[in-house]
Amino acid sequence: MSSHREAPAISKDPVADNTDTYAFVSPDDPGTVTIISNYLPLEAPFGGPNFFEFGDDVRYEIHIDNDADGAPEITYEFLFQTQVRNPDTFLYNVGPIDSIEDPNWNRRQFYTVTRVKNGHRTVLARGLACPPCNIGPGSTPQYEKLAGQAVHKMAGGHTVFAGQRLEGFYVDLGAVFDLADLRPFQKLHLGGMAAAHAVDATHDFSVHTIALKIPKHELTRDGSKPSDPMSATSVIGVWTAASRRRAVIREAGTGAVHETGGWVQVSRLGNPLFNEVIVPLGDKDRWNSLPAQADAQFLHYVQHPELAGLLPVLYPGVFPNLAKLTAPRADLAAILMTGIPKGVVPGFQNFTGSNPADQLRLNMAIPPAGRGAAKPLGLIGGDPAGFPNGRRVFDDVVTVELRAIAGATYPLVNPSYTPDAAAALVTDGLGPAATRFLPHFPYLGTPKSGYEVKPLAA
Repeated sequence: MSSHREAPAISKDPVADNTDTYAFVSPDDPGTVTIISNYLPLEAPFGGPNFFEFGDDVRYEIHIDNDADGAPEITYEFLFQTQVRNPDTFLYNVGPIDSIEDPNWNRRQFYTVTRVKNGHRTVLARGLACPPCNIGPGSTPQYEKLAGQAVHKMAGGHTVFAGQRLEGFYVDLGAVFDLADLRPFQKLHLGGMAAAHAVDATHDFSVHTIALKIPKHELTRDGSKPSDPMSATSVIGVWTAASRRRAVIREAGTGAVHETGGWVQVSRLGNPLFNEVIVPLGDKDRWNSLPAQADAQFLHYVQHPELAGLLPVLYPGVFPNLAKLTAPRADLAAILMTGIPKGVVPGFQNFTGSNPADQLRLNMAIPPAGRGAAKPLGLIGGDPAGFPNGRRVFDDVVTVELRAIAGATYPLVNPSYTPDAAAALVTDGLGPAATRFLPHFPYLGTPKSGYEVKPLAA
């Protein structure tokens, strides 16, 4: 999956697990960029009495590199605080929740947003309210109304939302991690599996989302409004992270926990599937602890991805040209680690310099695709407003990255190479469902309640 349970340590700490990062020019407000960071993977809609929430002991972070050095010049920090109205009941709510201030809601979360620019800290807002989780028609009868009340305006033209949203990432998880037995091609697999339709494993699950809409001029290095796609000032690098305090002391017999020391990064995410698929098992936890500007040490994993070597073995005779490709994958290094320089794709670039770093690179001067014109395959589908130019919520990143690893993008850096026919067809067999997304901020759809869905076994 994109970054759900991607490393051994963070898979045991879901409240700090950074599952997906998105960055795109806001389609309904093109003078702004929306950055979304998701946490808490695979939230089942049914649950309780303790429903999902952000961690009061986690610092959530959005990082922006606007001068191509791999390090953040701008960081947005989010700290949460939970308040319980009545500790003498086990109930999350004691009646219908009709507003985010409703006294029936017993366990609420609030948060502070701080902007750090070149070391200078500015608190943009304090005491902003999250919405509750979507429990069901008895408890949250008008859930979208509640979610709308949790969209807040802040200083500097910023807009923010933090709360539960429907999972936007779609993937046939069961097939992808069953030795890449992709259901559209399973008859060609070494295992010779029977034909079956792809299964959307994340369907009906939710995540906890931090969505931030920012005026473009607040993100450029010189405060300008980007208008030239070929200008370096139009490009930013984006990644998100989560940090915990260095030390934790547990008090015996009370359940109390005391935290102290500086903040230590425990999770991060730029490009989808980077730590999940590119970084090997022995380096995954270390990768999560490092800053993006230290990623040069992982470049060889990108240049020689393990999956590219496995595909010809798992699909005998299907990828003969890929099997012979032993040169370092400069195409993947550009897509994932440096951005694509001028001259590779006509009229496009999102290059942030030669310092390798896992970041989403967004050219803010490229306008969003019009209604009906956006293509889930993004740049390789002829839509430069999509992945790997940033990442929109509906972009089919699994298919794009599978095709890139399979060799479809290698001719961009070596025109003499002929990709295998399958490279342009490989996919996990899924596409975006419009019901998962909104046409407006915060763009991810309404989470499902436990009342309206059934467990898969039912």
